[in-house]
Amino acid sequence: MTVQLAPMTPAHAEAVLAVYQAGIDTGEATFETAAPDWASFDASRLPDHRLVALDDDGTLLGWAAVSRVSARSAYAGVVEHSVYVAPAAHGRGVGRALLTALLASTDAAGIWTVQAGIFPENGASLALHHRAGFRTVGTRERVGRLHGRWRDVVLVERRSPAVN
Repeated sequence: MTVQLAPMTPAHAEAVLAVYQAGIDTGEATFETAAPDWASFDASRLPDHRLVALDDDGTLLGWAAVSRVSARSAYAGVVEHSVYVAPAAHGRGVGRALLTALLASTDAAGIWTVQAGIFPENGASLALHHRAGFRTVGTRERVGRLHGRWRDVVLVERRSPAVN
């Protein structure tokens, strides 16, 4: 299978939100319980750092995007990111391809820190991030509830080697 990366556009909306919902449904990806509508999704992600992975037939295999962590100018170079892969594409290098391209995009834009909060049970995501140069900063214990259960979140971050 060939994986082609492309900028995310509104034409990808339905497939992006379906992959997001599939991740949500696992209970191991996010505190969200339902994917938002496209307008809300679109408004909450920075437009210059959104990617999709497509197979040879144009089927969406996954996506990656970033959001600002704060409107304060001191945090202009800090973003939180998400990477979601369609269940049928797990284990095929889609997440790695998306994350690698996303980091190249944020590095080129002068973003100095990319971070994420990952449930400790999501070993595949933690391994992907560590292989991509992220380090574990710490664990936020019982930071939120999902389906009535307190959940911890492992905070990972990557400092850009391109930004001093």
